[in-house]
Amino acid sequence: MVEKKVEGKETKKFKEVAPTPLTIPYREIKETKTQPFLAYLANLYPNLKKELKIASINKEPEDFIKDGIIFSFFLATFISLSTLYIFLELKMDIGFIVFSFLFSFVLTMWLGFYTHLYKPRLIIKQKERKIDKELVFCGRHLLIELRAGMTLFDALVGVSQGYGEVSEEFKKITEKITLGVPATVAIFEVAQQTPSTYLKRVLLQLANTLTSGADIADSLEAVLDQISQEQIIKLKEYGQKLNPLAMFYMVFGIILPSIGITFAIIVFSLLGSGIGITGGNLMFALTAFVLTIQFVFITMAENSRPAFYV
Repeated sequence: MVEKKVEGKETKKFKEVAPTPLTIPYREIKETKTQPFLAYLANLYPNLKKELKIASINKEPEDFIKDGIIFSFFLATFISLSTLYIFLELKMDIGFIVFSFLFSFVLTMWLGFYTHLYKPRLIIKQKERKIDKELVFCGRHLLIELRAGMTLFDALVGVSQGYGEVSEEFKKITEKITLGVPATVAIFEVAQQTPSTYLKRVLLQLANTLTSGADIADSLEAVLDQISQEQIIKLKEYGQKLNPLAMFYMVFGIILPSIGITFAIIVFSLLGSGIGITGGNLMFALTAFVLTIQFVFITMAENSRPAFYV
C-alpha cells in the first residue's frame, strides 16, 4: 500500500498495481544477450548482415555463424571418424593416425565453416542471374502500362507476377506502398536490397523521376534502352570468348587424346608387357582425362554465358 497526502484532506491509501507486459514499453523489454564469441566472429564479417538481408535469409549474423559452426563441426566429425576407421583398418602407425585425425578435423571444419559463409553470396548470385534474365521484358511490360495511362502503383501491381524474381522485387514495393510507405521511399529501399545492378538502376531512376516530377515513362524507356544495349554488348563479348575457348577445347579435348593414345600404343608395343600397364588401364585413364576436359570446358562456357536474353 502507498500513502498519498492531499492538502486539506486526510491521508488516502492507494493500492500499488504490479506492472504487466502491456504496461511495459516495448523498448524496455530486455533482449537476449549475444554470446561474446559469436559477436566477435560477426564483427570479423561486417558485410554478412547485408548479404543475409539481400539473400532473404531471416537470421542475424550471430545465429548464422552459430549454424555454420554446428554444421562444420558435425561434417568434420563424420569425415575425421571415417578417416580414422580407414587408417585403423590399414594398421598404420598410431602417431600418423592421430596426426591425420586432428589435421582432417581442423581442415574440414575450416572448409565447412567458410563454405557455409559463402552460401548467402551464392544465393545472391543466383537471384541476380534470374533477375537479369527477365528484367528487360518486365520493364517493357511496365512501360506499356504507363504509356496506356495507368498509375505507377497499378502498373507495379501488374508486373508483380509472371516474371519470376523480378516480380518478387516489384511485389515488395507494392506491399510497402500498401502499408503506407511513400512510393519513393519504398522504391529506394528495395533498390538498396536488390542483388541486381540493372534492377537497381531502374528503381533508382523511378525514384528520382518521382522526386523531380518528370515523366516516368520517358525515364524508364531511356534506362531500359541503355540496359538493352549493354546486354547486347555483353552477348557479343561472350561470343568472342567462345572462339579461343573452342580452340583450347579442340586441342585438349580432341587432338591431345588422339595423339596421346597413338603415342601410347607405339611406346607400349616397343616396351612390351614388362611395364605393367594393361590396355584396360590405359583406356580407363584416357576416358577419365577426356571426361574431365569435357566437364571443365562445359562448366567454363556455362558460367561465362550471360544470364539474360535480348
